[in-house]
Amino acid sequence: MRLDKGGQIDRNRRIAFRFDGHRYEGFAGDTLAAALLANGQQLLARSFKYHRPRGVLTAGSEEPNALVTIGQGGAQEPNVRATMQELHEGLEARSQNAWPSLELDLLAINDLAAPFLGAGFYYKTFMWPRAFWEKLYEPLIRRAAGLGALSGQHNTDHHERVFAHCDLLVIGAGPAGLMAALAAARAGADVILCDEDTRTGGRLNAETLEVAGQPGADWAASVTAELEAMPNVRVLTRTTVTGAYDQGTYGALERLAPDMAARKGAPREAFWRIVARRAVLAAGALERPVAFRNNDRPGVMMAGAVRAYVNRWAVSPGRAVTVFGNNDGAHRTAADLLAAGVHVAALIDSRADAVTDLDIPFFKGAQVCEAHGRKGLEAVSIATTSGIEKIRSDCLAMSGGWNPTVHLTCHMNGRPTWNADLASFVPTPGAIPGLVAAGACNGTMSTHGCLAEGARVAAAVLADLGMKAPDMALPQAEDAPYRITPLWTVPGKGRAWLDFQNDVTVKDVKQAAVENFRSVEHMKRYTTQGMATDQGKNSNVAALAVLADATGRGIPETGTTTFRPPYVPVSVAAMGAGAQGAGFAPQRFTTSHRASVATGAPMIEAGLWYRPSYFPKDGETTWRQSCDREVMMVRNAVGVCDVSTLGKIDIKGPGAGALLDLVYTNMFSSLPVGRVRYGLMLREDGHVMDDGTTARLGPDHFVMTTTTAAAGQVMKHLEFVHQALRPDLDASLCSVTEHWAQFAVAGPKARDLLNGLLDSPIDDGAWPFMACGPVSVQGVAGRLFRISFSGEHAYEVAVPARYGESLYRLLVSRAAALGGGAYGMEALNVLRIEKGFITHAEIHGRTTAFDIGMQKMLSAKKDFIGKAAAARPGLVDPDREQLVGLRPVGAVKQLTAGAHLFDRDAPATRENDQGYVTSVGFSPTLETFLGLAFLKQGRTRHGEVVRMVDHLRGVETLCEVCDPVFFDPEGGRARG
Repeated sequence: MRLDKGGQIDRNRRIAFRFDGHRYEGFAGDTLAAALLANGQQLLARSFKYHRPRGVLTAGSEEPNALVTIGQGGAQEPNVRATMQELHEGLEARSQNAWPSLELDLLAINDLAAPFLGAGFYYKTFMWPRAFWEKLYEPLIRRAAGLGALSGQHNTDHHERVFAHCDLLVIGAGPAGLMAALAAARAGADVILCDEDTRTGGRLNAETLEVAGQPGADWAASVTAELEAMPNVRVLTRTTVTGAYDQGTYGALERLAPDMAARKGAPREAFWRIVARRAVLAAGALERPVAFRNNDRPGVMMAGAVRAYVNRWAVSPGRAVTVFGNNDGAHRTAADLLAAGVHVAALIDSRADAVTDLDIPFFKGAQVCEAHGRKGLEAVSIATTSGIEKIRSDCLAMSGGWNPTVHLTCHMNGRPTWNADLASFVPTPGAIPGLVAAGACNGTMSTHGCLAEGARVAAAVLADLGMKAPDMALPQAEDAPYRITPLWTVPGKGRAWLDFQNDVTVKDVKQAAVENFRSVEHMKRYTTQGMATDQGKNSNVAALAVLADATGRGIPETGTTTFRPPYVPVSVAAMGAGAQGAGFAPQRFTTSHRASVATGAPMIEAGLWYRPSYFPKDGETTWRQSCDREVMMVRNAVGVCDVSTLGKIDIKGPGAGALLDLVYTNMFSSLPVGRVRYGLMLREDGHVMDDGTTARLGPDHFVMTTTTAAAGQVMKHLEFVHQALRPDLDASLCSVTEHWAQFAVAGPKARDLLNGLLDSPIDDGAWPFMACGPVSVQGVAGRLFRISFSGEHAYEVAVPARYGESLYRLLVSRAAALGGGAYGMEALNVLRIEKGFITHAEIHGRTTAFDIGMQKMLSAKKDFIGKAAAARPGLVDPDREQLVGLRPVGAVKQLTAGAHLFDRDAPATRENDQGYVTSVGFSPTLETFLGLAFLKQGRTRHGEVVRMVDHLRGVETLCEVCDPVFFDPEGGRARG
C-alpha cells in the first residue's frame, strides 16, 4: 500500500520492526500506524467493551483505536498510540485487549451480548444479589477492566524534569504558531515553541497547499530553521503542552527521539514546567466523525487522516477509497487521492447544494448509512434520494467537520463558546489569564487566516509585554472559506458509534437522556463517553449534539463536559521524574547507623530516616523481650537513644520571637535565654499541625525542634508565614537537622553518665528541668537540653554531626557500665505511651487542641495562626472524640492500634462507633497493655468500661477508660 513517490519519509533508510510477532519493514519518518497501513495491516486493536475489531482512525494524538503495547519487562508501556509512535530499529509492538490473539479474540462474544451491555448496565446489573459483589462481580470487572497492562516489574527507564521561563510560550507549530513565534522572536522576546509532532508545520505536513509560493511543509521548515538559529528561541518538537495552571505555569511532556532515548543514561521522557509571561495557543483543530451503522470498522478513517497518510507518509489506506463528508474538506481529500493515483470509488456530500469538478462518481445530498465487513471494510451503503446504493470500498474517508482544540483554555474551569457557523465550540477569550488563541483552534480555518491571526496575536502580545512587533510581510496562502452543514448522525437501525474507545453509541446517549441523565456530566459518567485515554477528543461534540437533540435543547444550553489536564496521557514516572527507586524515598541515615546495625538492631523507617527498632541481646528470642528490657533499663538505670532525626530549625533575628508567637499557640517571645518551652502549632483551619520544643540560646536566637515526620512541613509553613504573612519581621530561618547529632540520655543515672563526658559537670541548680545552653563534650562545643520524652530524668546532648558516631559509641559503652545501654523505637514508644505523650499517631491532621486536652495552651493574650478557626463551635464540641488512656480489664488483655471503640453492650457497627485506638504498647513498668485513644466525650468517661473491637485481627477487649498519663502523673521523676 506504499505509494511509489511523494511523502516526507527517507526511502533510503529501511527500518525493520515487529507487530504481534510478525516482521515488517517501514521507512525512517514513518509512524507505527503509517508503516502497518503501508504493509496492508488494517486490524490493529480490539475495542474496550465489545472487543470489536478496530483499525486506525486518525493520524495524531487523538487516536482512540490503534493503541498498542511496546517494550518488554520493566520498560513495557501500554496504550501507546500507533499514530504517535515513531518507527525505529528493533521496535516491538503488540496488540492488546484481545485473547488469545488479535485475529481470534474469544472475548468478542461480548459483542453478541451487546443488547444486555448498554449504557449503565453495570449500575443495574451488579446490585443484586448483594453478596455476589465482593466474590463474583468485582473480581470479574477488575479482570476485564482496562486496555493495556503494565508488566509489574520495576521500571528501569530514566525520566527527567526541566524548568523553564520565557516571555512567550507558543503552543503548536502550525502556520499560526510559526507566525506568532517568528514575530516574537524577531522582536527580541524569549520564545519557547512546542509541538507534539516530530516536525513543525502542523497540517501543512499533511496537505498539498502552498505558502509563499512553495510547499507548505518546506515553508514551515525554513521558518523553523530561522527560529532554531536564534539564541532567544527554543523549539521543542515531540513536546505536548499538557496543562495550563495558575500564574502562567504550563506542564509539557517531551518524548525523546528514539535514537537519543536508546543512548545509555538518556531519559526516555522529560516533563517541563514552563512559566511564561504570555502564551499563544495555536493547537489547531481535530476532525470529528459521523455516526452511522458500523462506522467503527477497520478501514473507516477520518478524511484529514487519509490526506496525511497519502501526502506525508506516501501510504494509501485503501485500494478503493470512498469519501464522505459534510464540508469542503472531503472534496480536498478526494482530490489529493486522485493526484496520488489512488482510486476514488465515490465522493458523497451530505449537503444538497454541493458541487464538484472532480471526475469521479459524486452523490450530493446523500449519506453513508452503513459500513460492511468485519475485520476490514468491504463496502458501504449510501442513502440517496432514490434509495440505498452499495459501493465496494476498502477504505472510507469521513469528515463531520472540525473541532477547534479548546482543551487548554478550559483547564482553569473555563467554558468554551458555541459558534453556529463552525458548528463547534471555540475558546472563550480570557479563560486562561495571559493566554490567547490563534488559528484553527480559534475557529480560523484557512491557511491565510491562520498566518494572519498568528501575526496579529503576536503583535498584541508583544505590545502587552512592552515590545514592538517587527514589520513582516504576510506569506501568500489559500484563503478558502470554511463551509459546513452540520451532520451528527445518520438515521437507521443498528449501532452507530460516537466514542470508539469506550464503545459508546448514539443509542447509549439517547438512553441516558430517557433515564433522566440529562446533564452532560451525568451522561458522560452513565455512558462512559469521553473517558479513558483520548478524553473524548473525537466524540465529545457529536455526543453533545445527540444529547441536545434527545433532550430538546440547543447545543449551547447543553454545554460541554469539563476538560481537565493532562491533554494527553502522562506517565507517573515523567511527572515525578527522579522520584524513582531511592529517588522516590531517599534513605537518610543517622550518624549512629553503623553502630546500631553492628549490634544486629533491625532498622525501621521513620519518615525517610532509618532508626533502630530494638537492640537484641543473647538469649532474647522475640522483639518484646528486648523492648521490655530496654524500657526497664531507662526506668531503673540509663538509656541512650539517637534523636537526631527530629527536625531542628535555627531561627535568628530581632523578629524571631514575634514569628514564634504567631506560629505557636503559646507565648515564646517571653521565654528566658537558657530555657526550653513546649509548643503547639496549628494549621490555618484550627487543627493541630505539630508539637515540639523550642530553646532560646540567645536574645535573638531560637532552635525549634519538630517531630521527625513533620520537619519538612513545618519548615515550609514557617517560610510561608515569614514571606507571605509577616515579611516585616527581621528573622532568618535555616533547617539544621543534618548539622547536629543529638542523643537522648534518660534515666535515674542520666546525669552521672553525662558528667563523665562533659568538661564541666552539671547539677540541678545549673541545669533544672527545661534548661538549655552550650556545653563542652570532651573538648567539642555542643549543646545540652534538659527535656524528656520518656518521663524520666533526661537530657538531650547535641554535637556537630561529624562527631556523632564517636559520641554515640561513648555514651552507649558508658551507659552499659552503669547498667544501661541503647534503646530503640519500640521502647521509646512504650515510654511515651506510659506518660501519655502524643506523636503523629494522635495529631494525625484531624485533631484539635481541644481533642488532645491542650486547649489551655491556646493563648488568649495574643493572636496565632489557627486561633479563630480553632474556636469554631464544631471544633470545641463536648461530644467530639477526646484523648483518653485505655487499660484492658477483661479476660482478653490485648490492645491493637486502629481498633474501634463501642459501648460495652452495643453491637460493633458503624452507627455505634464511639472512637478509635491510636497507639498501644505493653508496659513492663505497669505489667499491662496500655493504649491511647480518642473517645466521644472521653474526658468525662474516666472509669467507664468500653469494648475495643478489631474486626481485621479478630480481637475484642474490654477496656477501662482512664487518664492518658499512666506513669508518674505528677512528673516528679522528670523534674527531680
